[in-house]
Amino acid sequence: MDGKEVTMPTKYEPQSIEKGRYEWWLKGKFFEAKNDLEKEPYTIVIPPPNVTGKLHLGHAWDTTLQDILTRMKRMQGYDVLWLPGMDHAGIATQARVEEQLRGEGKTRYDLGREKFLEETWKWKGQYAEFIREQWAKLGLGLDYTRERFTLDEGLSKAVREVFVKMYEEGLIYRGEYIINWDPATKTALSDIEVIHKDVQGAFYHMRYPLSDGSGHIEIATTRPETMLGDTAVAVHPEDERYKHLIGKTVILPIIGREIPIIADDYVDMEFGSGAVKITPAHDPNDFEIGNRHQLERVLIMNEDGTMNGNAGKYDGMDRFDCRKQIIKDLQEQGVLFEIEDHLHSVGHSERSGAVVEPYLSTQWFVKMKPLAEEAIQLQQTEGKVNFVPDRFEKTYLHWMENIHDWCISRQLWWGHRIPAWYHKETGEIYVGHEAPADEENWNQDEDVLDTWFSSALWPFSTMGWPDTDAEDFKRYFPTDCLVTGYDIIAFWVSRMIFQSLHFTDQRPFKDVLIHGLVRAEDGRKMSKSLDNGIDPMDVIDKYGADSLRYFLSTGSSPGQDLRFSMEKIESVWNFANKIWNASRFALMNMDGMTFEEIDLSGEKSVADKWILTRLNDTIETVTNLAEKYEFGEVGRALYNFIWDDLCDWYIEMAKLPLYSDDEAAKKMTKSVLAYVLDRTMRLLHPFMPFITEEIWQNLPHEGESITVAQWPTVNEQFTDETAASEMKLLMSIIRSVRNIRAEVNTPLSKKIKLILKAKDEQVSTVLEKNKSYIERFCNPEELTIAVDMKTPEKSMTAIVTGVELFLPLAGLINIDEEIIRLEKEWDKWNKEVERVQKKLANERFTSKAPQAVVDEERAKEQDYLMKRSTVEERIKELKNS
Repeated sequence: MDGKEVTMPTKYEPQSIEKGRYEWWLKGKFFEAKNDLEKEPYTIVIPPPNVTGKLHLGHAWDTTLQDILTRMKRMQGYDVLWLPGMDHAGIATQARVEEQLRGEGKTRYDLGREKFLEETWKWKGQYAEFIREQWAKLGLGLDYTRERFTLDEGLSKAVREVFVKMYEEGLIYRGEYIINWDPATKTALSDIEVIHKDVQGAFYHMRYPLSDGSGHIEIATTRPETMLGDTAVAVHPEDERYKHLIGKTVILPIIGREIPIIADDYVDMEFGSGAVKITPAHDPNDFEIGNRHQLERVLIMNEDGTMNGNAGKYDGMDRFDCRKQIIKDLQEQGVLFEIEDHLHSVGHSERSGAVVEPYLSTQWFVKMKPLAEEAIQLQQTEGKVNFVPDRFEKTYLHWMENIHDWCISRQLWWGHRIPAWYHKETGEIYVGHEAPADEENWNQDEDVLDTWFSSALWPFSTMGWPDTDAEDFKRYFPTDCLVTGYDIIAFWVSRMIFQSLHFTDQRPFKDVLIHGLVRAEDGRKMSKSLDNGIDPMDVIDKYGADSLRYFLSTGSSPGQDLRFSMEKIESVWNFANKIWNASRFALMNMDGMTFEEIDLSGEKSVADKWILTRLNDTIETVTNLAEKYEFGEVGRALYNFIWDDLCDWYIEMAKLPLYSDDEAAKKMTKSVLAYVLDRTMRLLHPFMPFITEEIWQNLPHEGESITVAQWPTVNEQFTDETAASEMKLLMSIIRSVRNIRAEVNTPLSKKIKLILKAKDEQVSTVLEKNKSYIERFCNPEELTIAVDMKTPEKSMTAIVTGVELFLPLAGLINIDEEIIRLEKEWDKWNKEVERVQKKLANERFTSKAPQAVVDEERAKEQDYLMKRSTVEERIKELKNS
């Protein structure tokens, strides 16, 4: 950068600095993966958001973490691919489009399949654009040249390849099973699309009369309407109460059908009456019992949750209306003799909220056991998927070890249509990539595949698979890190792992970084019903993307939930404003310095050496913590360095040479400021990309954009522990003087006498060498530095390592109050002595801790003992004065 006038506005206004910047980044192609073979690849695929609506805070959090990783890796010299894309979200999107049609007085059947899909594609186009606008507003460094959609042709090809191959391997089959049925959306659901909620219901106790008139048998149910589909009553074969009834029949009330009493080990003799009604078409356990005893399956319900012709006089009634009516009828007949309150778990559709109905249906399934076994075995190897935090590996393994076959067919129109055809005459099934040659004799399956079926292929289908020679697949797969919430480990993470292993023989990603949920300030889950949701775009409009991003990424540790706080967002804005003002001050005092003019080879002040040392410390800390995904800790390290070290101390100290006539010192200070600010902006860039780019563009720099600037590394020649120690001493003195001034209400503008008693000549030399800082920040009218001296009377005192401070404040000090203050200070140092001595007396600590840690504790002990002793002496002096 050539020397030029500072163009930074006087006020930090995120809206103005963020405006147009994203478009500038895209125009510069800074986010595009370059396929540069000289660089190591680093890949993340975005968890594709559903095209059902706009992004929420959870998306903002998830994508910000990915953006931090990819920006950092790009700066570290990797060939980074962050691949964007969206999910067609079958059930959810179709429901939204159907809702829109209902508003126009239409249904999907009025339009027909083709026209309905045209409308859904229009919806997708509209909401995909919304999502891209939000990605832009967040500043996400995505490679749009590789954007994918789960229904695009490439991914459809991958889906067909997987379905056909798994069918040929016997891993996909079609069968009649009890599945989870959503009567609202009229489609099957997989187990994990069912949310179980405790509902206040009842046990309905009934007596089924024996056909021979010799008595009755008692059963109980929570769903009395399903009795219309009963085809048996089951008892345990060893139950003495019922052994004589096995083989007999009962008359099914209302329907009048004669059904057998059977014996099956499944029945729990201890529960209820020990006899259970069997409804094979409406209960998964009854279905299995029915198979064992060749029982008829009587379906009594339609797909929309209304009763069908098998329900007799209840035909056409809603299932819950039927329940109310059948209860009355059974009571009138004397069959229903007791209703017992019962709190029980009821499945609800994750998408529609409707009560899920266990329902007999012919569906397509994936045989999960062999796939799960492969995935479980992977976790025993070095090439396993690493969960961060690792406790979530247990969640994953628990799911895989207890997995059921996966129902993958959905009774929808929006999605990947199942590549299966049925012969019109013979009923033969054909599964293939394309329709059979004599297509007119075949009908394609009307159903589509579960959305998660295509999402499970996302890490490799987006790279060009099944073409294993595809350039991106060979270079960028497997991916490096998946960032996602703990709520979809079973839904999505597990499925990507077993599909990737089965089809590519590789794990889909090296690490899975798990985050929690964004909760409302009171800790409750954000939801429409509670009306406590926050639109991330509204936050950006008010405080800027950088403030939101920094809060989201540094506000919790991996795996933990995050409580949203507008107050904390505002405090981040204040932090950004502090950075802006400090940078603007530095730039205004650089006098148009060019990059070539930066020179750090000359003589440096203690402050220069100290800030360069602290910068090295911060680079090392931030890099190490970021590699471990500890972004909360990274945030703390950056905040402390920028706010405290750089802004509050170094920039204030830099004013001394900047406002002096010492040209050499002035030039060095400008160089240090330029260097430190440049490196600081780079460290902060992944978290706050907009403000850092704006400041960096104004700093002396080389290169087009901070997005592709080199990530800072530790420069050992700038580490000076002696200077750091000297600076620590000066800062302790300045803080102590300020604290004493505050205690006795003496403002900094009022001059005071300051006496510094050094413990030895070495400390005295340091103080003399840096007295300009003490004079500038303590404002003494008279400064005395000595080793041997008589302790001044009637003074305020403070003890820092190596120095006693005395402020003779005649007329402002109350000796009694000063003794009380010193006694409190003695108590503080005494507690520190006791704490450290207790630690050193612990043999487990001294024997197991690294020697450097033990030595550090011993040094602390000596320091605290000295401070306690010095305060003790001072108390004695004051009491005797």
